[in-house]
Amino acid sequence: MNNIARIVITGLLALSAFLAGVSWKNKVVVEQQPAINQQIMPASEEAPIRAALPPRGLLDAEKSTIDLFERATPSVVYITTTNIQRSYYSRNEMEIPRGSGSGFIWDYDGHIITNYHVIDGADRATVTLSDQTTYTAKLVGAAPTKDLAVLKIEAPEDKLNPIPTGKSYNLQVGQFVFAIGNPFGLDQTLTTGIISALGREINSAGGAPIKGAIQTDAAINPGNSGGPLLDSSGRLIGVNTAIYSPSGASAGIGFSIPVDVVKWVIPDLIKYGKLQRPSLGVESASARITNQLGINGVLVINVIKDSAAEKAGIQPTYRDSQGRLRLGDIIKAVNDEKISNHNDLVLMLEDYKVKQKIIMTVEREGELYDIPVVLDSAK
Repeated sequence: MNNIARIVITGLLALSAFLAGVSWKNKVVVEQQPAINQQIMPASEEAPIRAALPPRGLLDAEKSTIDLFERATPSVVYITTTNIQRSYYSRNEMEIPRGSGSGFIWDYDGHIITNYHVIDGADRATVTLSDQTTYTAKLVGAAPTKDLAVLKIEAPEDKLNPIPTGKSYNLQVGQFVFAIGNPFGLDQTLTTGIISALGREINSAGGAPIKGAIQTDAAINPGNSGGPLLDSSGRLIGVNTAIYSPSGASAGIGFSIPVDVVKWVIPDLIKYGKLQRPSLGVESASARITNQLGINGVLVINVIKDSAAEKAGIQPTYRDSQGRLRLGDIIKAVNDEKISNHNDLVLMLEDYKVKQKIIMTVEREGELYDIPVVLDSAK
């Protein structure tokens, strides 16, 4: 029995030693495995992630936009308007906030360009420059039919940065545009987009059509009115004036007055205080009336006294001695260019100057006549 016991004990000891050795070997392998994973696996897993990351720094397009914004913002101003009211009890005058908008510096004389509807009805306007200095502005001139106005501030020349102007006649749908303004009172806001369409016709604050408007998808919101629309070189190509939106906020359709229109309107406003555009001096029938009568052209209802039309002998609509309605002249063409309605006539006259002679084709009692007319300035 003693021999048998010794054999069993020896076997158990050998088995224990074998199991301990196996356990120690497995522990070494397990302890070494994380080190292998740390050295090999992370490198292979991180490689595709690192390859997908963009390079450090800004893209060239971003740098260009930042540079444009930094160069343009000193030319853009924030305009706030107020009304003066007198207290019923103290009789003291109080300024009541009316609204706000945007504008830009036109020249070193301190002329500021904005929309007419930004300052319409206001008693006082304040202009804040990009360095946050503020100046009381006076109204120099306004053209409601173009929705443009000129203010003037007395600021040192070194604080004035006139905006560089471009051209709008050669714009193309799809080119990049940049709008800077003060939407909702948030000053110096930049939005970007493209020209969505050209040659749009919109109504001005005065109700007259503005032809050739630029349509853009750059966000234009309340407060952007009067601010500049820039091309990729930072040159002025339009004045932001309106949005098309059921909600009153940007819906991707905004309109700007072309800079080519601005450049011929502003000098008149600075020099004369109003637009010296040519005028015929006639009052025309509404589209509803001409449609009811089946008239294709502009029916003259009234001729203004001492106007170009009166001097040329244009006939108004009237009732004869027996109470019968006698239709006045129907304007059919100007210098052989067809006129279909009142808007056609207004837009056509913009191509001419005061004192310039035109040949106006009118229909009178079923007959066509060519009548020379020397255009006069708008009254």
